[in-house]
Amino acid sequence: MQNPPETKSLYMMTLGCPKNRVDSEVMLGTLKQRGYSLVQDPAAAQVIVVNTCAFIGPAKQESVDSILEMAEYKKSGECSTLVVTGCLSQRYGAELSKEMPEVDHFLGTSAYAQIGDLLAAEASPRQVIPDPDYIHDAQTPRENSMPSYTAYLKISEGCDNACAFCIIPTLRGGQRSRPIPDIIAEAQRLSEQGVQELNLVAQDLTAYGHDLPGKPKLHDLLRELVKVDVKWIRLHYAYPRVFTDELIELMATEKKIARYLDMPLQHASDKLLLSMKRGRDSKFLKELLAKLRARVPGLVMRTSMIVGLPGETEEDFEMLKEFVKEQRFERLGVFQYSDEEGTAAYDYENKVPKQTIERRWREVMAIQKRINREQNKKLVGQRIEVLVEGPSEESEHLLVGRHEGQAPEIDGLVYINDGLAYPGEFVTVEVTEAHDYDLIAKVVERPNPKDRVHKPRESFPMPVVTSQR
Repeated sequence: MQNPPETKSLYMMTLGCPKNRVDSEVMLGTLKQRGYSLVQDPAAAQVIVVNTCAFIGPAKQESVDSILEMAEYKKSGECSTLVVTGCLSQRYGAELSKEMPEVDHFLGTSAYAQIGDLLAAEASPRQVIPDPDYIHDAQTPRENSMPSYTAYLKISEGCDNACAFCIIPTLRGGQRSRPIPDIIAEAQRLSEQGVQELNLVAQDLTAYGHDLPGKPKLHDLLRELVKVDVKWIRLHYAYPRVFTDELIELMATEKKIARYLDMPLQHASDKLLLSMKRGRDSKFLKELLAKLRARVPGLVMRTSMIVGLPGETEEDFEMLKEFVKEQRFERLGVFQYSDEEGTAAYDYENKVPKQTIERRWREVMAIQKRINREQNKKLVGQRIEVLVEGPSEESEHLLVGRHEGQAPEIDGLVYINDGLAYPGEFVTVEVTEAHDYDLIAKVVERPNPKDRVHKPRESFPMPVVTSQR
């Protein structure tokens, strides 16, 4: 009788965006099938995987720092194998393999699914960095690293846009959409596992399907996806250039599609939008926003802006500030331009000084902070539905949850200081206080106890360090 294979302990660190988290979940599922067990302490792990980000300068530095931090466990812990995956490997794997001898393997953005074979082989290459052309399918092992009631669903990989500031097409390759039946199969499986919130992600969500036979659109996918037994379907990374009337109509009429839209706009100056190669001008953006607001009442809009692109003048910046004041976005992320070699903007003249970029960032964030406070104050006294996540990290006497207009990991929270509820429950609360980003509320209505499935408090099974989106 043969002895069972030895179980190896695994620690996984994920940096960057939710798309990267999905890649980590595929690696986790692949390795768990091969007998690896996940541990929460890197000092106890025989294998450590760092899934990196390289979107902008600070993200690259965070990735390098994290690799070096994990490499210390080869000296002081149980670690015998350190693997670096993701965008930093794709971009700098050859150079890093010379500079970081403590790393055993570098896997590119299309090689992460091979991690099981690589670790099982007696002799395997140190660098596996093929051209980016891979995307997982519904048959690929995947372990959801979010609490059981929520999950990310990656519908495509790569990007066919050529935004002047962005290195992602180089790191992730061209657009590769998953067929609708394949996405539905994965969504069904997630639903059967208890997921009630599907967060759709891609490099460019609204470009979905143009590379597939028959060229299905995002609204075609959503018409099938709403048949899956979930509560909320949330749209992230929706590029504004191709936003169909059919999609807007579906958002307005289908209750399962959350009244929430993450649509990066990046700027409001026509000169800057042209320089960024965004493909649309400010008039188009304003008309699209007006149409969305008119057709989808109560829509919560999240967007992102970039300050400091080479050539951005004070006049351009004033246009951006006025646009933010005028549109009153419920959620806004502001990036400080990062000069990235390999992008078109890297070769632009008229670089903006770092101090000026930082000042502009502070000014826009101050405007948005006031808007957030005013928007939240309007909710005081209202009753809203909240997905309960569990006890707060701040105090065991507080529960924390999110309403329809709050996405996981990136938005504010609802803190519940009166009433009981279980993680994964949808409850009705009354908002009693408003802060800049968060709300305070009390439970006023819960599900019928007969319908409740009790779930213990859940923690994130995969350590995650949040970086830039």
